[in-house]
Amino acid sequence: MKTIKNAIQSEINVKKSQFICSLVPTETKAESKAVIQKFREQYSDATHNCTAYIVSDGEGFDDDGEPGGTAGKPMINVLRKNELHNVTAIVTRYFGGIKLGAGGLVRAYSKSVMEAVGEAEILEIEEYDVYKLIFEYSNIRIVDSEVRNNNLEVINKEYSDKVSYDIVSKDGRDILKIFEKYSGKINTGFKNKQFLENK
Repeated sequence: MKTIKNAIQSEINVKKSQFICSLVPTETKAESKAVIQKFREQYSDATHNCTAYIVSDGEGFDDDGEPGGTAGKPMINVLRKNELHNVTAIVTRYFGGIKLGAGGLVRAYSKSVMEAVGEAEILEIEEYDVYKLIFEYSNIRIVDSEVRNNNLEVINKEYSDKVSYDIVSKDGRDILKIFEKYSGKINTGFKNKQFLENK
């Protein structure tokens, strides 16, 4: 699976209309909708802000006033063709006075997203189970030793009243079983699934 590393923006002009495509990494529908709202506010003077997104909990698109099927659908088709996930595309159009027709709009919105995808840094990602370990500071040495010995990856560490590690096993092993012998010392629980870069 693929995604983009960072947000990127590109611009094309078609018969005096300006098309600005913004690609933003997003993981959920809620995150996509928040990003879309932000861009609609930022470009509130634009003629249209058309959108498409593919994220972990679904996908969607919106023509934002353009004739049905001429903007959002071509945009999401470009994302699908490039096998991109966890990404939101917003194409902002400033009308230049010359109508493009349905075919011209499809080509313009498709090209706008294709140009941005071509400029983006693409990452290969995979979905993994991520577990959260919560333990006392006195058990850091035990946990770190098991992490090293079992070739696990810690993707996040937090230090407050207790220590918290987010751990992923990239070979599919059940992390709960690795730490079950420390029951009482280490609180182990399934956290969620995350898309991580496949290095």
